[in-house]
Amino acid sequence: MSSPSFSSAAADGATTIATAATDAIIARGLARSFDRGPVLDGVDLVVPAGARIGLIGENGAGKSTLLRILAGLDPADAGEVSRPARLGYLPQEVPFDPTAPVGSLIDAAVAPLRALERELESAAAGLAGEAGRAGEAGGAAPAAAADRYAGALAAAERVELWGWPARRDALLDGFGVAGIPLSTPLGAVSGGQRSRLALAALLLERPEALLLDEPTNHLDDAAVATLRTALLGWRGPVLFASHDRAMLDEAATAIVDLDPARRAHGGPEGAVAQRYGGGFSEYLVEKARERERWEQRFAEEQRELDRLRGGVAVTARALDTGPRPPRDNDKFIGHFTGRRTEAATRRRVRSAEQRLERLEAEQLRKPPAPLTFSGVPAGTTPITDGVLVQLRGAAVSGRLAPIDLRIGALDRVLVTGANGAGKSTLLAVLAGALAHEGVRDARRGLRVGTLEQDARFADPSRTPRAIYAGAIGEQRAAALPLRELGLIAPADLDRPVGALSLGQQRRLALALVIARPPHLLLLDEPTNHLSLRLAGELEAALGTYPGAVVVASHDRWLRARWEGREVAL
Repeated sequence: MSSPSFSSAAADGATTIATAATDAIIARGLARSFDRGPVLDGVDLVVPAGARIGLIGENGAGKSTLLRILAGLDPADAGEVSRPARLGYLPQEVPFDPTAPVGSLIDAAVAPLRALERELESAAAGLAGEAGRAGEAGGAAPAAAADRYAGALAAAERVELWGWPARRDALLDGFGVAGIPLSTPLGAVSGGQRSRLALAALLLERPEALLLDEPTNHLDDAAVATLRTALLGWRGPVLFASHDRAMLDEAATAIVDLDPARRAHGGPEGAVAQRYGGGFSEYLVEKARERERWEQRFAEEQRELDRLRGGVAVTARALDTGPRPPRDNDKFIGHFTGRRTEAATRRRVRSAEQRLERLEAEQLRKPPAPLTFSGVPAGTTPITDGVLVQLRGAAVSGRLAPIDLRIGALDRVLVTGANGAGKSTLLAVLAGALAHEGVRDARRGLRVGTLEQDARFADPSRTPRAIYAGAIGEQRAAALPLRELGLIAPADLDRPVGALSLGQQRRLALALVIARPPHLLLLDEPTNHLSLRLAGELEAALGTYPGAVVVASHDRWLRARWEGREVAL
């Protein structure tokens, strides 16, 4: 069994979880709530052997929660889980002992393989001994010895036992960590290197099923190719949560979307799982159709609401005005027919009011507006021509080789390169936030904004609403409320920012940029930690950004569709 830091067998969960050995990962009716409300609500999921399911959803939808429950690490409030006995799990952040050597991860991964080697050797020796004794006695070897050997041999074949040393070397090389001495303390390597080491160890162990939480977060193109090859050849069930649209398109046999927005009505809701066949491209097509149907149903419902409101108002005014005064010759009959007519009208009004109340209470949510930049704030001057920043021989020792670069007022520039090539460093130099060699000339009055890879807020106790108002000013925050940007859920507006997920914090950082767009916008891996919907909307919005944009990214989906300049480091 692998190190518990990144792999788990069927660990015990809550009493509501029934675990049974199976070739598939199966969840029925999973529910989980936290203090802020339900996260998962009746999730049903089946991942059969040979399937590779991509798990997606908005930030905070419960992807990591679901994976931990399926791995047996966290309890569920309700539901059942069945899973293979040997299940491997990779979290986003790998727990580790900083004093333990790098080699301890590999040793933990190969420990069950070596144990299987010993079992196979012992079973073979036992079978040979029994066969020898049986031959001397003129009989056959006992069935128990033969069965033991057959079982050990089958297990060895399932995990490709005889090729593990070569597989270890190929995985370490493919993930770019072969050059790290195995005696190096885990605390001395980067978080990305630890994640790649843990991923290599997990794949080396060959568990029966895989649960992976954002496995491509720290991988360059070569490492992604190594992972993709491993997943395409995996015989057991695979469920991986990912923001990597290219990986989802290339490796997933189906997409499961954890989508709380699928519920139509108000109130706290947990995510439910919706399955889509095919990869990410097929998912986008179906989501576009769903959006069209949603908009159509919403429009029809709003027209019906307007019709009911108008009808109720007109009839109510008629009742308030009252019937016309009766003429002398029809006073007697009018007394009775008028009362009947008024009573019938009041019944119709009440019926219409009740229908209106039901429809208002159960009406569909309005489809969220796509992400847009709000334009240049009042009192600031846009820059539409000329050069904003120019670098000549700019370099940072050990981090960025000398580079000449000119950024125009409306430029769109994509910075690419392998991990460690200096993409983030270049953005910091462009922003004027890092000492460097060479020359940086910036236009007078230039405002630069940076969306960093890791959103950092000085005071984790402050709320998103307070941070937003403090950053852009009370007046502008009132004119463009944070809630209306659609980036922060209403329930999270007044929570401490330190209690929010990385994705939610990144959304807040993006909101600060959207509300007050700078002349030069620098985006460092902008699609990391963002939901796939928001990442797509952000990329589309960059085309109409009222200034220059420089993006540093390893996102293959974004890079394949980029239409501006490219600077390769």
